Amino acid sequence: MQNQDDDHELAPEEVEVAEADVSAETGEVGEAAAEPLTPEAEIAKWKEAAIRTAADLENYRKRMARERAEDLRFAKSGLLEELLPVVDNFAMGLQMAEQDQESMIYKGMAMVKGQLDDFLASQGVREVAAEGVFDPNFHEAVAEEENAGAEEGEILFVKRKGYLLHDRLLRAAAVVVAKSPAIEEESGEETEGGSE
Repeated sequence: MQNQDDDHELAPEEVEVAEADVSAETGEVGEAAAEPLTPEAEIAKWKEAAIRTAADLENYRKRMARERAEDLRFAKSGLLEELLPVVDNFAMGLQMAEQDQESMIYKGMAMVKGQLDDFLASQGVREVAAEGVFDPNFHEAVAEEENAGAEEGEILFVKRKGYLLHDRLLRAAAVVVAKSPAIEEESGEETEGGSE
């Protein structure tokens, strides 16, 4: 049987652990050498942390509101993208009916086309400009044709209209672009070499 004094003795390792536990309870782990803050400095520290946290929260709220508005603005893009082939086919039908502009079919189709255009405009959809020089951000080149009267890369004609939804590309315009005429360089070089 051991005496009671032996029970209360701690090994040196246990003494260090006990001291670490005490400092952990006071919140001063690793800061034993640092001087304690004055009450005013502690208040200022917590006040600054609260202001920073409030600013972070406000920035988060603004970012979430901005992202939500953006999501709502472009939520219908999938539906509108699926509607575009229908608009294309309707425009081709209207073009065929245009041969007899006095017929009731043409007049009815023209009215429906007007309603479709108004609907697309109200949703923020507008056509991509397909004139001038080819722009890969808005145009898709489906073919190249030689054209002496046009500059290289100039759009000759549109095969399928392109559309923007607000400021985003919904569908690129399919266009045919001009390429420079092929120059017979080999025959010219041979002639020059043969004359020497």
